[in-house]
Amino acid sequence: MTATPPQPAQNTAPAAPANAKPTWRETFAVYLQPRVLVVLFLGFSSGLPLALSGSTLQIWMREAGVDLKTIGLFALVGTPYTLKFIWAPLIDALHVPLLTRWLGRRRGWLVFSQFLLIAAIVLLALSDPSTAPLLVAVAALLVAMASATQDIVVDAFRVESLPESEQAAGMASYVAAYRVGMLVSTAGALFIVSGLQGSGLDVLKAWSGGYVIMAAMVLIGTVTAIVATEPAQSSGAEAAMGGVSAAMRVFEAARGALVDFLTRKDALAVLAFVVLFKVTDAFSGTMTAPFVIDLGFTKTDYAAIVKGVGFAATLIGGFAGGFVARAFSLPASLWIGGVVQAVANLTFSWLAVVGVDHYALALAICAENFTSAIGTVIFVAYLSALCTSPLHTATQYALLTALAAVGRTYLSAGAGYVATATGWPVFFVICMVVAAPGLMVLAWLQHRRHFEALERPAVGGTAGD
Repeated sequence: MTATPPQPAQNTAPAAPANAKPTWRETFAVYLQPRVLVVLFLGFSSGLPLALSGSTLQIWMREAGVDLKTIGLFALVGTPYTLKFIWAPLIDALHVPLLTRWLGRRRGWLVFSQFLLIAAIVLLALSDPSTAPLLVAVAALLVAMASATQDIVVDAFRVESLPESEQAAGMASYVAAYRVGMLVSTAGALFIVSGLQGSGLDVLKAWSGGYVIMAAMVLIGTVTAIVATEPAQSSGAEAAMGGVSAAMRVFEAARGALVDFLTRKDALAVLAFVVLFKVTDAFSGTMTAPFVIDLGFTKTDYAAIVKGVGFAATLIGGFAGGFVARAFSLPASLWIGGVVQAVANLTFSWLAVVGVDHYALALAICAENFTSAIGTVIFVAYLSALCTSPLHTATQYALLTALAAVGRTYLSAGAGYVATATGWPVFFVICMVVAAPGLMVLAWLQHRRHFEALERPAVGGTAGD
């Protein structure tokens, strides 16, 4: 039995003129919408656990005396983030006992995944890397799985709860809060652990205490999920699935996500664009760290400028991307994001010629992170617009992000060989040229009127065209 998708609610608000553009006040005001603020706090909850099973855990293990070979193998615990699309249909289709009835389809899964995440982080906090590395590995894998599950639900919640005109703003807020969450679980966690050691605790108890505090911070997302409202689209989809067996709902979520794309007009071009749009970023980003060190900058320079100044530029660029998407049509925004993130690579070519100059490094890093964040926010707004059915939003979005990771992971794998063969100045020019195939597909999709169907008016308002 195939569930019938719910029909969209009728828009009873007065229609705005088709060519109306949002004012600057409206552009800023969108970030204070309750729905966008909810997404912001959920972004913090999503960004928090990533380093707890990654870089922060690696520092703990090294301080505990674990050998480098074992620490290197722990990179594998991040596998759930790349395979999360496999269990996304379960989240689209199945109920969480009690929580779904109390909170609804999406919020029930949100709270459930956060409870799992808290339990997994506490288990990791109670483990000892020096005496039980296998238990640490299992606990870290559970943290990654719970975190990836939370990401699936948050993505579906964001796509379904925000109208098209608020998607970019919601993603900008999400990215900013995600970065803050990562900062808290890296620098923040290290400061907490150092403080606990300074108060007299031994290394193990200090790290355990730091991880327990990180687990408690997940409650920020839990409280947000409880006080939020269930997306109307999700409620409608839940009603449409009434009477359908659990196995059939899972099958329909997986099948529907695939069929929706394979039957879409110009499906192959859409999938190619998803793969290619961010390749220019991935190609240069793979080589940024070795480039900075190879040029003659120190590790301290890298930490202070690339991670410090770059962090601020990323936050500002994320909000700038939201403003661009709000002020321009979706294809125009994609052109702006695609071009600026490609051209920014030339600042690294310039830096390669200038040499060791801290101001030049700061300028290049700011340009790259700022434009990359603009491109990311606009690109994710596009991915969100592709997810049209609330029956399988989680599955569809997880598949899209997995596809986007193909370019980031595999198409950029040869960047080191190119840099070795050409030298740094020419390499970053090539990074700019790598953007051309994605922009060519964008032009073709625009010619085929692909974006007209995506820029539909949002319920209760108009699209930010």
